[in-house]
Amino acid sequence: MSEDTLAQIHQKGLEILFRELGPVDAVKFLQLYDKGHGDYTKERSQWLEKDPDVFLSNFLDWKEKRKESPKKV
Repeated sequence: MSEDTLAQIHQKGLEILFRELGPVDAVKFLQLYDKGHGDYTKERSQWLEKDPDVFLSNFLDWKEKRKESPKKV
């Protein structure tokens, strides 16, 4: 079993990642695991419709409009 500290393992992992993927793809890979920010549970009430029927109706309207509009390539 390795006796490396977590910091050493982290450093080795980054070195391997950048060596194998190159800097651009390594950064893209790391961005996949961004934790983001904020508190979804507290903030969702600010943008999520409280009434589920209204939410569903809005979603179905949006979906229908999207189906009717030409797709962007």
